[in-house]
Amino acid sequence: MNRETGLLAATGIFGAALALSWFTQGTGVVRDDPAKQIAIPKQLTAPLQVKAAYNGSDIFFRYRWPSPNPGIFHDVLKFEGGKWVVRGSAVPGSQPDGLHEDRVSMMVDDGSVPDFGRYGGYVTVGRRLAGFTDEVSGKEVAAHPYLGGKLKLDEPTKYLPSTRKSLENWADLAPEDEQKALRAAGYFLDLWHWRANRSNPIGLADDQHVAEGRLSDSGKSPYATNWDGGKQQPRFMFDSAKAGRAALRWEDIIAGKIGQDDTYFLRVDQAKPFDPNAGWIEGDTLPRRSLAMSDGSRGDIKVAGKSRWDNGFWDVTLQRKMDTGNPTDDKIFRDRGVYQAAFAIHRQATGGRWHMVTLPVSLGLGRQAELEAVRFNGETPNWEQPWRTVTLFYPGQVNWALLNSTKHAGAAQVKAGVPVKHRHSEAQLANYGIEVEFNYAIRRQWLFTMFGGVLLIAAFGIALNMLSSRKRSA
Repeated sequence: MNRETGLLAATGIFGAALALSWFTQGTGVVRDDPAKQIAIPKQLTAPLQVKAAYNGSDIFFRYRWPSPNPGIFHDVLKFEGGKWVVRGSAVPGSQPDGLHEDRVSMMVDDGSVPDFGRYGGYVTVGRRLAGFTDEVSGKEVAAHPYLGGKLKLDEPTKYLPSTRKSLENWADLAPEDEQKALRAAGYFLDLWHWRANRSNPIGLADDQHVAEGRLSDSGKSPYATNWDGGKQQPRFMFDSAKAGRAALRWEDIIAGKIGQDDTYFLRVDQAKPFDPNAGWIEGDTLPRRSLAMSDGSRGDIKVAGKSRWDNGFWDVTLQRKMDTGNPTDDKIFRDRGVYQAAFAIHRQATGGRWHMVTLPVSLGLGRQAELEAVRFNGETPNWEQPWRTVTLFYPGQVNWALLNSTKHAGAAQVKAGVPVKHRHSEAQLANYGIEVEFNYAIRRQWLFTMFGGVLLIAAFGIALNMLSSRKRSA
């Protein structure tokens, strides 16, 4: 190859490498990918305001958070093409028809789960949970002799680390007698779960807990599935004499014409058995959930007053007995006690893991803490104390096993018990969550850019050397 040809080739390599570097450096890799269950919210943080009060018998929590519209609908049954079909099934991110209810939830501990007070909900996130890119199938969970056979779970849910023999294996549970001993020792998190569609219309929040899985307290659920799989039709319809209508209209739901003061929910005391010959027309719609009062431990949490959305904000107040008499389902609140709490919301038609969460805060009943529950006399708090504002953030697919592994630069601090809020802000944690979701794509992009940079340097050196040689020869 003569010098002119070599110079031309080097120049070509230089140009190609420059183009490769240009087009790979800074190229966006963060994009929604439903096939991998990835949907990144546009807003990564948001404020949540909280107050707490107690009177020695009951404890109250009041929550206020921004939401652009009231998500009061969940999945529905629509009469379409001569048959009933489900609309509003869960998807990654926001449900496109807006059919996923707004929610607020709170996990509470009394110190029996030590890592919770330092790392909050992260300790409940095992590998391959529902909604993760590599989630375990519901069939695998249902086939598990303990999770499916005994607990009747059919999806991979939150759980606490000590209920497993290994952080890496969701299925490797500690022996059943050890599970019982852990529960008796208080190794579980109390979970308060208010839902705008499936519990609020009957004045309840769902009472649950997290231990071997995310489990419901004993007692009847406040909601059931309004679907007869054998007949492929709803089980119940509105009793028009009580509810004022036989069905909702799809176009009214989508247009937001049905509000909080309308009958948008199907309570069993306002329903009657479904009649397939009731003259259904295209667009008739029924809720896919029927509501009834809970009983037992599951019905412990009540809505105090009315939970309302107004002018871009939800305002929700929940009430529960301080001592429910169910110490293996609920955390018992005591005067002068100190607890830990972490909060989460779902809004903008999101479900599953597409919530926003907070770091844990200390909760003191008549004692100094990050959130102080004020003692009052009477039946209802006056709520004169200021709000405690905490920051919600999007957590991504970060799991507890990852945080304790060599892949996490801060694993040593986690194992040493350094609280996460001492090292990271909520905005940093949200960005870290996105990095984890796109770890493979980011590494691949980095390799492309590095390769292009190396070629660029090599081509520049070759071209410069040939030019120097050409000048010396001249």
